[in-house]
Amino acid sequence: MCGICGFVEPAGRGSDAMDGIIRAMSDSLAHRGPDGDGVWTDPSRGIALGHRRLAIIDLSPLGRQPMESADGRLVLTYNGEIYNHLELRAELKSAGVRLRGHSDTEVLVEACALWGVERTVRRLTGIFAFALWDKAATRLVLVRDQIGVKPLYWGEIGGEAGGGLLFGSELKALRAYPDWSPEPDRNAMASFFRFNYVPEPHSIYRGMAKLPPGSMLTWEPGRGVTGIERYWNMRDFAGAQPRERDPAEAVEELDKLLRDAVGRQMMADVPLGAFLSGGIDSSTVLALMQAQSGRPVRSFSIGFHEEGYDEATHAAAVAKHLGTDHTELYVAQNHVRDVIPALADIFDEPFADSSQIPTYLVSEMTRRHVTVALSGDGGDELFAGYHRYFWADAARRRLSAVPSGAKMAGAALLSAVSERSWDRLFGLVPSAVRPERAGDRMHKLGAMLALPDDAGLYRGLLSYWDDPEDLVPGSREPRGILWDESVAAEIPDFVRRMQFQDAVTYLPEDILTKVDRASMAVALEARVPLLDHRVVEFAWGLPHSLKVRNGQGKWLLRQVLHRYVPQELVERPKMGFSVPVGEWLRGPLHDWAEDLLDERRMREAGLLNPAPVRRRWAEHLAGRRDWSDSLWGVLMFQSWSRRWLNGAAPAAAVERGSPALCGM
Repeated sequence: MCGICGFVEPAGRGSDAMDGIIRAMSDSLAHRGPDGDGVWTDPSRGIALGHRRLAIIDLSPLGRQPMESADGRLVLTYNGEIYNHLELRAELKSAGVRLRGHSDTEVLVEACALWGVERTVRRLTGIFAFALWDKAATRLVLVRDQIGVKPLYWGEIGGEAGGGLLFGSELKALRAYPDWSPEPDRNAMASFFRFNYVPEPHSIYRGMAKLPPGSMLTWEPGRGVTGIERYWNMRDFAGAQPRERDPAEAVEELDKLLRDAVGRQMMADVPLGAFLSGGIDSSTVLALMQAQSGRPVRSFSIGFHEEGYDEATHAAAVAKHLGTDHTELYVAQNHVRDVIPALADIFDEPFADSSQIPTYLVSEMTRRHVTVALSGDGGDELFAGYHRYFWADAARRRLSAVPSGAKMAGAALLSAVSERSWDRLFGLVPSAVRPERAGDRMHKLGAMLALPDDAGLYRGLLSYWDDPEDLVPGSREPRGILWDESVAAEIPDFVRRMQFQDAVTYLPEDILTKVDRASMAVALEARVPLLDHRVVEFAWGLPHSLKVRNGQGKWLLRQVLHRYVPQELVERPKMGFSVPVGEWLRGPLHDWAEDLLDERRMREAGLLNPAPVRRRWAEHLAGRRDWSDSLWGVLMFQSWSRRWLNGAAPAAAVERGSPALCGM
């Protein structure tokens, strides 16, 4: 993995000035590529490309970027891995192309030179984001991988077609360009507070965007962006009618496909390992790694001392069965405080999935031992693993029989009774069957009853603030795919539709963003074999019956895993990679949070309406509601704002080997 950046502007700057700018942009991404750097400029065309290298394949100088094609026509800066580069290399050699080194970078640039960009990207299996400058055509092409594993920001500058273009792996690279003044986008802020991430194609800054997954952007001087085309679209596969399959044949096919995907992603010229939670997805990836390795695979887990959050013991049991070389890290409350100051730098766009903390910590620990780690991300979206799919569908079915008038009356009644009153009422129920935070749950049920349709129901499940426009004065929330009525027509099955919407929103914008930023902050390459686009296409072709049985998801994936790991070691309630933020905000993080949520400061900044924030903060501290997720969004935004909008000094990075981390 690497960091890429660049700009095109009207010619006029001298070579030294352009070189200084692109080096500053590139240096801001040094954490993504500590093994080398490179720049390429053409002042006559006003173009500059930058690259920071994390050397994984072909560690020699022959893998250095930006890289020119052998004919001198193309210049490439590239972040990612091409897992089928050996097959493509053989084809190039058969066509008479002479290759100098062994990197997948050279394969990519020469493939584009021989076959063209569009034909090449349709043949790639991997994770990638790259920029390709065609000297002859005077054209810049930006490309992002099928699923959106690797990030790529871009934006036009200096006025529409007559101006220029910026791009980079992270927003901090764009901020290093001297002629662009970042301005927060209030509409994007509203989206952030609904989802706790900024959904594509938006970014937190006006005029800057994220290139959608599976897309190719073309820019030409004097014309600007001439097109953004999808060369691969998950909607095409999710919207297709799945065919019935023989279960035994499907298990065999998935096993073979996953084994191939994992095997390809084990190729590296540096030490390699895997993240392990002990759940279905990560255990499957690790099992397939160990089955193809002649030595114990390095595996890494993280645990918490708080009851109900620790999965490390389950992971250790799986690791012991597979015979891996296993390492654990247990995290206490004070360890979290050491990481939090660095989050605004690591995630230089507001991001508020609290599992970013353990993801960073396990990445930091893993990097001490290896340079590449395989992850199990993607299994829940592809094979229907989230609990919300089932209880949302069940709630939808039950509520469909209730007249709308009765639903609205029920919603009003449930909301009218205070949460404390509900808690007192449920206090009469035996503890064995008494729900936790009964009042909170009854108010959530009331909100669900008031939702008008399926789309509203699912948005409600995903929303941390139901009215983010009230939270962000002067904003107008963009309406993305979760409001697109055509999706229901294309994907009528409710569970399948939820899977698809998660796969094109939550997966790339939350899960994959979290893993990319956390791992690259410590120069660790994270690979995701379950998201090999061939696996994705296969999964969408499966009928519901091979994913969900007896109210439990990931049936087919479980059958593959059970070939390698006994069922009793992995069949347990899903916990997720979560942290006890709610408890910490009432305890060791209270003072930090109170400072960021100061009403006067929020009012003076003018970005947020402090009233609803302070109301939720008071309710959370009093224990009346668990508002930890929505408050974490505000806290991460405030932390980001102080760092990137107020000109504050960068937070000190957590040093590798810090005494705050207690490896076990």
